[in-house]
Amino acid sequence: MEEITYTYEGKTTTEALEKGLKELNLKKADIEYKVIENEDKRSFFSILTPRIVKVEIKVKKDKNKANNVEVKKEIKPLEQAEIVKGKENLSNFLNEFIKTLPSKDIEYEIKNTDKFLQVNLSGSDLNYLIGYRGEVLNSLQTLYTTIASKGIERKIRVLVDILGYREKRDKTLENLADKLAKKVVRERRKVTLEPMSSYERKIIHERLQNHPKVQTTSIGEEPNRKIVISLK
Repeated sequence: MEEITYTYEGKTTTEALEKGLKELNLKKADIEYKVIENEDKRSFFSILTPRIVKVEIKVKKDKNKANNVEVKKEIKPLEQAEIVKGKENLSNFLNEFIKTLPSKDIEYEIKNTDKFLQVNLSGSDLNYLIGYRGEVLNSLQTLYTTIASKGIERKIRVLVDILGYREKRDKTLENLADKLAKKVVRERRKVTLEPMSSYERKIIHERLQNHPKVQTTSIGEEPNRKIVISLK
């Protein structure tokens, strides 16, 4: 794995380090650093300029894996028996679940790819099942994954979409990633996004993974884990 370095400035080495550790949500033991511009190396002509120290911080490999990088898990293809059982579990649950909802015209469709099941819900006035920025939808997705996996040895991943919200949200996140990448390149400083679900972080990571000038990492703990977009 390629090691990622960050550069921070301060009036002293301590100030620059503290700034970096706070932003990266790490401890001093989690990093290696070196001073790349020292306040002592000052010429007569720079005597009137503000003192600046630059430090380069490198996250130790074990912390890089645990704290900052989204780990890509290899998902094995579903077996036919798993698909059949997962769909049966979801159908039995959804038939009863829909009866408890205020909307009476809800219909569902269960599809599958070789690696996951997808539930599409349609009907009128279903915004309450989506919630603010998809919070309720994401909770339903976690619930449906648990339901689908009942009686199966491994977890069956389920994606949920309601009235095409997921597709629209994905497009919004991709546009946001493009916009912020341009900002990072233009202003030459990193940008930290607000906390997102693992699914939404994955959209940002994948959108920018082949970008020639920026890179993405994740910091913090769930449910407040955030993406940082920075220059390579």
